[in-house]
Amino acid sequence: MIYIPPGDYSLKTRVNVDISFLTIRGSGHGFTSLSIRYNAGNTSSWNEINPGGSRIRVENTDGNAEAFRVFRTGDPRLSSIVFQNFCLDGVSFGTNQNSYVNGKTGIKFDSANDSCRVEGMGMVYLEHGLVVRDTDALSVSGNFLAECGSCIELTGSGQASKVTDNLIGAGYVGFSVFAEGHFGLLVSGNNIFPRGKSSVHFKNCTRSSITANRLHAFYPGMVNFEGACTENLVSANHFLRQMEPFDPLKPYNNGLDDLFGLVHIAGSSNTVTSNHFSYDVPQASVTPSGQTPTIILVASGNNNYIATNNTVSGIAVHTVVLDVSTSGCKVLDSGDSNQVVSYASNYAFRATP
Repeated sequence: MIYIPPGDYSLKTRVNVDISFLTIRGSGHGFTSLSIRYNAGNTSSWNEINPGGSRIRVENTDGNAEAFRVFRTGDPRLSSIVFQNFCLDGVSFGTNQNSYVNGKTGIKFDSANDSCRVEGMGMVYLEHGLVVRDTDALSVSGNFLAECGSCIELTGSGQASKVTDNLIGAGYVGFSVFAEGHFGLLVSGNNIFPRGKSSVHFKNCTRSSITANRLHAFYPGMVNFEGACTENLVSANHFLRQMEPFDPLKPYNNGLDDLFGLVHIAGSSNTVTSNHFSYDVPQASVTPSGQTPTIILVASGNNNYIATNNTVSGIAVHTVVLDVSTSGCKVLDSGDSNQVVSYASNYAFRATP
């Protein structure tokens, strides 16, 4: 085990991890919002202005983007590496502190890995917080990852992993949680707050679950399925969609309009059930202007199942829209006949009583 005592440490060169069974542990992540600090102007009366605990300032001067890179060639793949209970602080986004861009990455697992854990970490003001590729049995739990361009990116492929019980909030340029090519991924019990361009984004994922999360966003596309996503479950989540209230960030968005859906499904045999949607956007703020916003859009695929979802909205919405390329979808108790719209001819519908 490598222990990082409480204190501030300037990291000038990338740390390369190339052995298994290693734990790097601190004594607290001490997260503090840098966005509030940078946008506050005068902080002379503040009790503290920087993160505390075991804090590493990512100040790489060696030309490498990552604070920590986990990488090794050959077999077996790296296993049982743990990052635990310290802070990675990207310090600054440069001349525009609201850009979420500085070329810095907190931790990057850059070769195949197994049974690794990231727990109790704090990450702030990094363009990419945690990037993990080709992983099995990964556990990302109990972290505070916020004010990063992207917070969690699971790339390449993976299986039997979990992202649970985290506090997450990315910037408008990136993902709160992104997963590519994953099988059996569990995304559960997270509190995901604005302002990531999506809350959870699946690309070509199968038989994975997004359950019991609280999701809050300022843009559409909160849960976004891209490519061929099959047999995934989206259940028992609370979705809240509002408008950006913070003046310095009102000019920014994720480029999607309100017809894209809060949940956007591409793929077949997925289940979206028992979710609660709170749509708190005034009619004047809907884009395109004058259109009826969409809550769940099934954009493609066969035999998707949408049932017992509840939507609360102060304006008229389409709770479910089925695009013309879909077939065999079942929409049950998720809206009345005015709220559910189908451009497909092959579907089943039962209106909410």
